Amino acid sequence: MSGQQLPPGRPDFEAADFEIPDSGLPDFGPYPPGPEHTGFTAEEIDTSRPHPARMYDYYLGGWDNYEVDRVAAERVIEVHPQVRLSARANRAFLRRAVRTVVDAGVRQLIDLGTGIPTSPNTHEVAREAAPDCRVVYVDNDPIVATHAGARLTNAAQTGFVLGDVRDPKAVLDHPVVRELIDFDEPVALLLVAVLHFLRDAEDPAGVIATLAEALPAGSHLVLTHATDEPYEGYPGGRTDEVARAGVEDVYKSATASLNLRSKAGIEPLFGPFTLLDPGVVRVPLWRPDGPVPDAEELNNTVFYGGVGRKD
Repeated sequence: MSGQQLPPGRPDFEAADFEIPDSGLPDFGPYPPGPEHTGFTAEEIDTSRPHPARMYDYYLGGWDNYEVDRVAAERVIEVHPQVRLSARANRAFLRRAVRTVVDAGVRQLIDLGTGIPTSPNTHEVAREAAPDCRVVYVDNDPIVATHAGARLTNAAQTGFVLGDVRDPKAVLDHPVVRELIDFDEPVALLLVAVLHFLRDAEDPAGVIATLAEALPAGSHLVLTHATDEPYEGYPGGRTDEVARAGVEDVYKSATASLNLRSKAGIEPLFGPFTLLDPGVVRVPLWRPDGPVPDAEELNNTVFYGGVGRKD
């Protein structure tokens, strides 16, 4: 994390210690006062530990999460209040990137690690530009699968796979993927705020290489990744060791740990995909369609993002 020095999270933080604050930002939704989930038994849904997808939903102002997720997310917000700013900027990048790949002629998208559905979703953004787009969503959380059934897969030419990016071959071979995706035609892979939940030992570059091998020329990779690097254009920027340690500590208790990487560590993940201009940058700087944040805000936006094309 970068920016001003922030107090560490309290180790005795409990759910009763906070009320959910008003983010001061426009809501996505509508969200039911839930969650109310069906389709999975209690044994199949792990609510004993926070899940990154449900924590991310909370950062975005959603209600599709459990108390354990809200407690963990509030601990992150306590040590790094700008996390909500980063989540919103990351979501805005996704929309711009999807429009870019669709404008380039791609009509098939695989959204890996999609998380809790948040409107506008990938298929909604893609079909604004090209109504014939086909989209497959993939996530490893059964709760996401339940919400996908209610909010995503009721749209034509849209499917969901309960799968894990750590096993890319199983994702590629899944019947839903094979039914909707023609691997003789260009495909856009979306790995948005996903790979920082893979440890080096889980070989995130190898995951992308396996996925890329199945794709023809003209396919694209849309990728964002969290960092603790200060923004190079902000003279006062520096890594906030206290905030970083506090955030990483929270995710140690989650279903996936947080593995922050530098820009130099993120760029090689694109592998065979040639980066489109402007390369890997803080997400608000990637082909902005509105005012660009100032240097301090960019310093507090912890996601790098980029889009690559397979030649």
